[in-house]
Amino acid sequence: MNQDTICALATANGIGAIGIIRVSGAQSFQIVNKIFEGKNLEKVDSHTVHYGFIKDENEVIDEVMLSVFHAPRTFTTENSVEISFHGSPYIAKRILEVLIQNGARMAKAGEFTMRAFMNGRIDLSQAESIADLIASDNEASRKVALNQLKGGISQEISILRNDLLNFTSLIELELDFAEEDVEFADRTALNQLLNKIELKLSSLIESFQYGNAIKNGTAVAIIGKPNAGKSTLLNALLKEERAIVSNIAGTTRDTIEEILHIKGNAFRLIDTAGLRETADEIEAIGVKKAKEKVDSADILIYLADAATEDFSEDFEILKPLLRDDLKLIICATKIDEVLPTKYELVEKAFRDEINSDFDFIKISAVENQNIQDLKNELSSFVEHLKSEENNVIITNQRHFEALKKSLDSVQRVEEAVSSQITTELLAYELRNALEYLGEISGEFSNDEVLGNIFSKFCIGK
Repeated sequence: MNQDTICALATANGIGAIGIIRVSGAQSFQIVNKIFEGKNLEKVDSHTVHYGFIKDENEVIDEVMLSVFHAPRTFTTENSVEISFHGSPYIAKRILEVLIQNGARMAKAGEFTMRAFMNGRIDLSQAESIADLIASDNEASRKVALNQLKGGISQEISILRNDLLNFTSLIELELDFAEEDVEFADRTALNQLLNKIELKLSSLIESFQYGNAIKNGTAVAIIGKPNAGKSTLLNALLKEERAIVSNIAGTTRDTIEEILHIKGNAFRLIDTAGLRETADEIEAIGVKKAKEKVDSADILIYLADAATEDFSEDFEILKPLLRDDLKLIICATKIDEVLPTKYELVEKAFRDEINSDFDFIKISAVENQNIQDLKNELSSFVEHLKSEENNVIITNQRHFEALKKSLDSVQRVEEAVSSQITTELLAYELRNALEYLGEISGEFSNDEVLGNIFSKFCIGK
């Protein structure tokens, strides 16, 4: 399959000023030559652009510009051609058809990037960062993905792995001289290295919460009793009329999700149905969905109507939803309708009853009062997740799982050294640690893992 010449549309589907089709493989120049009226691509220099026409036999399909790249100085390290044409979906379809008729085949999802990996141009973590870079929808995720593409995590893991590999080689050497009872690997130095690796792995693992917030956005559930002002707050945060606002309680039946960007970070705002006991079947489904969203949220904004005299129902709603890893922000709403002294009473009521840390903010979504304070509180949550000591941020679930396995394996090696177990078992544990570290860069991988990773790419990448 890797010997085939592949082709695919590299630009988005749909009408545009220009579209680009990529061709990669040993026969790229010969195949494109068959349908190109212009210069002989086998005789032109690498990294040059040429004007001409794409033809189907004697019929001109389009006027094009071809970019020619000679192996190995290409993305896939193979001979490659990029065809720039007028951005019509029909023209794209015709060009792909004549390419296939003349010996190319359609690329699979992620096949260009997979060839770059298989041919050694990039490692697996860099390949995954390409998909993350394409999918980035905020400044923070773009920066992290770009750092990964430059080999950020690969360099960190490579240093750790090389140090561990040196010791593993010495342990393996001891196995060759088992009958002579010699010790080539200094166990004290090995312990020091293991401690260093354990600290680094722990730091990378801890960065995942921040990385996940950057990549997928921080989930923020907005809840409260019916008519507490949840939809009004959502609209105020987004600065648009996204949710229906009504004085009738129970207007929001389903959850509404929107993305809000604050200081380069994405927040997934989830407006939920008002929480209460209800006989309305549709509203009850909305209440159930609201509770499910809170279970998966990173931040919970609870809206308490400042005009309320009795908050016992609020306490009953809120307490079952609290978790140790959930940031709680309680907002006293409708501050434009009550006296300032009321806020102190509201905050005291919640502080006395809620056995959990929370931030208290008084707001009026209608008058846009203190909405910026709420945004600042959301932003600070993400910033506090960031470690000042760690320049590499883990955003990939597969990397996170491999790092946890690596840490567990390193800890088992530490136990093995302190227990003075046999060299054979120590070598086994060291090989496991090396393998888990190697999974991140793709030094150890299998077809199923690779297929799963690259299947998530778009066809032309």
